[in-house]
Amino acid sequence: MPKKIKVLISDLQDAGFAQIKGGKGSHRKFTHARFQGAVTLSGKDSADAKPYQEKQVAKAIKQVQDETD
Repeated sequence: MPKKIKVLISDLQDAGFAQIKGGKGSHRKFTHARFQGAVTLSGKDSADAKPYQEKQVAKAIKQVQDETD
């Protein structure tokens, strides 16, 4: 069962990512000081996340955590 978009957003924020201004419609961008670039999520909070979105978020969080270890 796929995660909801709101869960992915919560995971990013718990890892220290912050939402920045920009993005159109349901697109939201998140950045972190130790992550090059940004993670963009689209969709309503209650929508099921696509598999690529789950992988993108997991990879970004892992990269940030690896740098702190």
